[in-house]
Formats: sequence, C-alpha cells, structure tokens
Amino acid sequence: MSQPMHVLEMFRLNGQTAMITGASGYLGTAMASALAEAGASVVISSRQLERAQQLAALLPSPGGAVHHAVELDQMNEESISAGFRMAETLTGGIDIFVNNGHEAIGADWKNITAEQFRRQLDNLTGYFLLSRQFRDQVVNRGSSGSLILVGSMYGVVGSYPQVYDGIGTISPAAYHALKGGIVQLNRHLAVCWAEDRVRVNCLSPGPFPSPAVPELLKERLIEKSPMKRLGTPEELKGALIFLASQAGSYMTGHNLIVDGGWTAW
Repeated sequence: MSQPMHVLEMFRLNGQTAMITGASGYLGTAMASALAEAGASVVISSRQLERAQQLAALLPSPGGAVHHAVELDQMNEESISAGFRMAETLTGGIDIFVNNGHEAIGADWKNITAEQFRRQLDNLTGYFLLSRQFRDQVVNRGSSGSLILVGSMYGVVGSYPQVYDGIGTISPAAYHALKGGIVQLNRHLAVCWAEDRVRVNCLSPGPFPSPAVPELLKERLIEKSPMKRLGTPEELKGALIFLASQAGSYMTGHNLIVDGGWTAW
C-alpha cells in the first residue's frame, strides 16, 4: 500500500510541462510565474514569438526546469494547430494547459457592431480548439492532464453600470457573453473528458484591475467589494496551482471564483 503524499508535495509541479496563452497580460504574467515557481517547465505562447521568448527567459527555473516559447494566435485555427504542434515537439507533451489568452474589445452594448460582437465570441472558438488540441495529445500519450480555462466573475453575474458612469465604456456585453460561454464550456468538456483522465476546471478572477485603470473606477469597485479592496495578481497563484496540481486531483467541472466575495452578494 502506497504512502499518502505530503500536502505540500501535492502542490508541486516538478517534472511536468505547462503551457499558457496570454502570459503577457497583467494576470497572465503572474500565472505563468506561478507555474514555474511550482516547478513546471512552462511553454509561453504569443502572437509575437520574440515577445514569448522574452517572457520565457524571465521565468524562474527551480530544479532545472526548461522553459520554451511558441508563436500562436488563438484567433486563427491554423496558428493554433501549428503553435500547439511546436509546443509538443519542444517538450514531448503538455501536462497542464492554461487557456487564458483572448483578444479584448472596448465597445459596449450601445455601439458595438455585429462584426465586433462575433469577433469577440471567436475567442471562445479559440478556447475550444486549444482545449481539444490539449485533450487529444494527452489521450494519444496515454497520460493524464489538467486543463484550466480562465473565465471571470462577469461570466456568472452582471456588472454595476454605475461603477463606470462618467469614466468610460461600461463592461462590454460581448465580454460577458464570452466569459459566460467559457464557464459553461468548462462544465461540458469536464463531463465529456473525465474518462479520458483530463480534468477541466475554470478559474474566474473578480476585480483585479491593472494599474492603467482610472483611480476613480478602482474606488468604485472597492465600494462594491465585501472585502473593501481589490485583488492583486499574486492572489491568483494559489488557486491556479491547486487546479493544476495533484492537490486538485478530484476536482473537475468546477468554476473557482477568486473575487473577494463579489459574487456572494
């Protein structure tokens, strides 16, 4: 009878390979660092290969992990296939995939065009195609894997329009539709792929505004938060590693919301 793992060992990713899209973003950078800090070899993807290489070079390498960079545009099916194949070639296989990248939009419900709305939802197509690429290579290798889709609290609740009043564009309707679709896609893929030994979970951040967000908007978000403060990127690290690692081995189909209590109202 094997000995149970020590709890801290369960969170370690040594010997595993993780891939993350959107790693150059405000939250993506912290998530990529978390995977590396936990011991994983990390593949950074970007639409610009040089940008991905720069990010990969900055990651820590405890235990001698080797990081890689690939060019991948999540809005282009051919680029998705080519980028993922390159990641497989470089590493021999991906154990953890963090589906985080998406193309943003600023137009709200009052002025968004049909083409812009469809373009925003194309991000969801990219999420699905990347997820399927990940699942197929896990199955082909006879292995197991952890897939993490990055959603949002705005995939489960509406925003407060008054928070944005007089500051700028309100939270875009197309973004809410996209993130709600990601949350539901997570549930569906989890039950479809459970017997394939591919766990599928969603990580949904709450109010984590970047430094570029106007101070007045930050103040209004704080007023709506039960904890009366905003989240910092580092506060997503533990949740991500829990979902990626053996610590979350019996969790699939879950949407883990890290929002300071925002959706508990």
